[in-house]
Amino acid sequence: MLDSVQIEFDPSSLDMLNFMLAIMMFGAALSVKMSDFRYVLKSPKAPVIGLVCQFVLLPAATYAFTRALSLDPSLALGMILVAACPGGSFSNIITFLSRGHVATSVSMTGISSLAAIVMTPLNFTFYASLAPETRAIVQAINVEPLAMVQLIGWVLGVPLALGMLVGHKFPGFAARADKPARWVSLLIFLVFVGIAFSRNGGLFVEHATAFAGLVILHNALALSLGWAAATWARLPEDQRRAVILEVGIQNSGLGLIILFSFYPNLGGMMLITAFWGVWHLVSGLLLSAFWSRRPPQLGIGLV
Repeated sequence: MLDSVQIEFDPSSLDMLNFMLAIMMFGAALSVKMSDFRYVLKSPKAPVIGLVCQFVLLPAATYAFTRALSLDPSLALGMILVAACPGGSFSNIITFLSRGHVATSVSMTGISSLAAIVMTPLNFTFYASLAPETRAIVQAINVEPLAMVQLIGWVLGVPLALGMLVGHKFPGFAARADKPARWVSLLIFLVFVGIAFSRNGGLFVEHATAFAGLVILHNALALSLGWAAATWARLPEDQRRAVILEVGIQNSGLGLIILFSFYPNLGGMMLITAFWGVWHLVSGLLLSAFWSRRPPQLGIGLV
C-alpha cells in the first residue's frame, strides 16, 4: 500500500517552491497579451475545445480511470490532482517546436491559468469526494477550498498579471526576455522536480513499478482526449497539435505546491505528481521531434 509511504520534506522549503513557481509563471506571462484573449473571442473554437478537455473531460475521465483500476486512494488522489491542474507553460515551447499554432497554445495557457484559481480546487474537491476511500482522506485532512484558491491565486494569478503588465509596459524587454525566460523556466522546473525527488530517491526507485505505468497511461489518456476532441471539432492540424499538447502537458509544478502545502504526508500523491513532471516533458518532446519533421497540412488533415 502506497498510502502509508512517507515522503521526507523540509517545510522550510515551501516558500522557495512557491517563489520558483511564481517566477516560472511570470516568465511565461511576458508573452501573454490582451490580444491573446481577444484572439479567443475572434477564433474561439480551438481554445474552447482545449479548455473543455482541460477542465471537464480530463478530470472526469481520470476519475473513471482510477475507479476502473481500483487504485490505492493516494495514487487516485494524485492522478485527480494532476488532472485538476491547468496546462503547463512548457506546452507553448513544445507547440512551437512541433510547428503547432502558438497563439492557440498561449491563449489557452493564459486563460487556463486564470481559470485554475477556481477550477482546480473545484475539480479536485469534487472528484476526490466522490469515492468513499478518497473522500475519507480529504475529509480527514480537512483542507478549506478557499485556502487552496488563495494559494493558486498567489502562485499563478498574481505572477500572470504582473508578467502581462511588464510585457505591456516594456515590450522590447519582453520580446528579448521571452525565449530565455522559457528555457530558464524549464531549468527551474527541473530543479523543482529534483527537490521532490531529493532525499527520497530510494522510495521512487522502490515503488516505480506501482506508479510509473499509471503516469504514462494517464498522460496518454490526456493526449488522446486532446486529439479526439480536436479531431471531432475538425480543427486545422496546427491548432490540433496545440490543443493536444496543452491538454497533455499539465502544470504539475502547481500540483507539487498544493501537495507540499496541504498533503505532505501522502506519499502516493507525491510519487504520481513528481513523476508526471518528468514524463510529460518526455512525451511532449517525443511528439515535437515527430511533428517538427512534418509541416502541418493545410485545412483539415490527420495529425
